[in-house]
Amino acid sequence: MKKLNRANVGLKERLPIKIVQFGEGNFLRAFVEYAFAELNDKTDLNAGIAVVQPIEQGMVSMLEAQDGLYTLFMNGISDGEIIQHKKLISNISRGINPYENFLAYLNLAREEELKFIISNTTESGIAYDPKDKLTSEPPSSFPGKLTRLLYERYNYFKGDPEKGLIIIPCELINYNADTLKEIVLKYTDLWKLDPYFKDWILTYNSFHNTLVDRIVPGYPRGELKKYEDQIDYKDNLIVTAESFFLWVIEGGDALKETLPFEKTGLDVKIVQDMQPYRTRKVRILNGAHTAMVPFSLLYGNKTVDETIENKFTGDFIKEVVYGEIIDTLNMDKKELIKFADEIFDRFKNPFIVHQLSSIALNSISKFKVRVLPSLLEYMDRNKKLPVHLTYSFACLIQFYKGEWQNEKMPVQDSEEILAMVSKIWQLKDSSAIAAQFLNQKQFWGQDLTEIPELVKGISMALDHIKAYGIEQGFVNFKESIEQYSI
Repeated sequence: MKKLNRANVGLKERLPIKIVQFGEGNFLRAFVEYAFAELNDKTDLNAGIAVVQPIEQGMVSMLEAQDGLYTLFMNGISDGEIIQHKKLISNISRGINPYENFLAYLNLAREEELKFIISNTTESGIAYDPKDKLTSEPPSSFPGKLTRLLYERYNYFKGDPEKGLIIIPCELINYNADTLKEIVLKYTDLWKLDPYFKDWILTYNSFHNTLVDRIVPGYPRGELKKYEDQIDYKDNLIVTAESFFLWVIEGGDALKETLPFEKTGLDVKIVQDMQPYRTRKVRILNGAHTAMVPFSLLYGNKTVDETIENKFTGDFIKEVVYGEIIDTLNMDKKELIKFADEIFDRFKNPFIVHQLSSIALNSISKFKVRVLPSLLEYMDRNKKLPVHLTYSFACLIQFYKGEWQNEKMPVQDSEEILAMVSKIWQLKDSSAIAAQFLNQKQFWGQDLTEIPELVKGISMALDHIKAYGIEQGFVNFKESIEQYSI
C-alpha cells in the first residue's frame, strides 16, 4: 500500500497560511480542519492551516510525515438514516513544533495573509503561568505563546491595523475567548510590553467566544482494517467522528462576511450571544446524559444506545427531554425540538459505543449544573414536581449508595463526597436520607430542604425504588406523585 503524501494522491500545491492553529489532536482535525476544508471547497477563502504543537510531546512530526494529510470518516444517523462519509483533509500546509524550532514559530507572525488563530488546548490550556517570560523559547502556556506571536506580528508590521487577527478558541470552557483575552493582556503587563501593543490588541484584533459540539472517537484502533479497506494508501492519522456538527461563534456581520459558512451547509451559527445555545446544549444533551446514567445503570443497561433502544428507559429519557426540560428553556420550541431530535439520533449512533459508566464521573456535580436548574425551573413554572426529573434525582441518590441488587455500581467521585454519602446512607429511613442529601449545600449550591415538596417527592421515589425496583417503582411513583400537588 502506498504511503500517504501529496505526491501519491496528486496534490501539488499547499494553500497559503491564513490560519494558525494551536493543537493537533483528533478533535481539531475532525472539526476545525473539516469546517475550513468545506469552506475552501464552497468559497474562495483558500485558507491553509499552520498547526502548532502546544506542548512538548505531540503529533506534529506524524502530520509532517504525511504532508499534513489524513482521512476523516464521519458516521452517524440522521432522521433514522445511516450516514457514512469520508474526506481526505488537505488544508494543513505546515506543522511546527515550537519546542524544536522556535524561529519557525515566530515566522508565522510574519505571514502576510494570516487572518485567524484557532485553538483547542484542552480545558486547562487557557491558563496563566506567571513563570512565562518574553524571552522563553517558547513560553510554556498557550496564552503566553499566543501573546509572543501577537507581539512579533505587531513589531514586524509596525502596528499595522490591517494585520490584526480573528481569534477563535475552541476550548470547552464558558467564555473561552474572554478568558484568553484577559490572560493575553495580563502578559502584556507582566512583560512590560509597548503600551501601544495593548491598544493594537484591543482595537484591531477580535476574540470570539465559542461553543463546539461533535463526538470524535479518534483513531479507530480496534476497527482499523474496516477503515483501511476503504482507502488505497497507508494513513497513520485516520480520525473518526460522528456526523453531527455544531459550531456557535459569537460575532457580528463582519465575521459572517469573513466566514461565509452559510454557503457550506454546516451548522455554524455566528450570533451576538452564544449563551442560549450553551444553555440548550447543557440542559438537553448533557442534562439527558446525566439524568440517564444512574437511572439506566440501576435498571441494568450498560450503554447510551441500549438505554434509548429499550422501551422503558428510552421512553423515560424522551419524557425527561421533550416533556420536562424543553418546557424550561426560553428559545423557539420548534428549534429546541429539532435539536432534541438530533440529540436522540446521536444517542442511537451505532458507530459509537458510549458506556454509561464512562460518563458517571462526578455525577453529583454534573446533576447540579446540568439537571437541577431544569427541575427547579419546571417547578417554578408549573407549580408541580416534574415526575421524570424527580425520579432521576432519586435514582442518583440510590446510585451513590454504591450497590444495587447485589451489584456494585460504578460510582466515581471525590473521597470527601463518597465519605459524606456513606454516612448519609447509614440512615434507615428514606425521608431522613432524602433530607440529608438535599441539605448538602456543597452538593447543590443551596439547601434544597427549603423546598419541602421536593424532599417529599424524593423520599416517595426512594421508597418505591426500594420496594419495587426501578421500572415498577417508577410506575407506582408516577401514580402517587400525580395525585400530589404543590
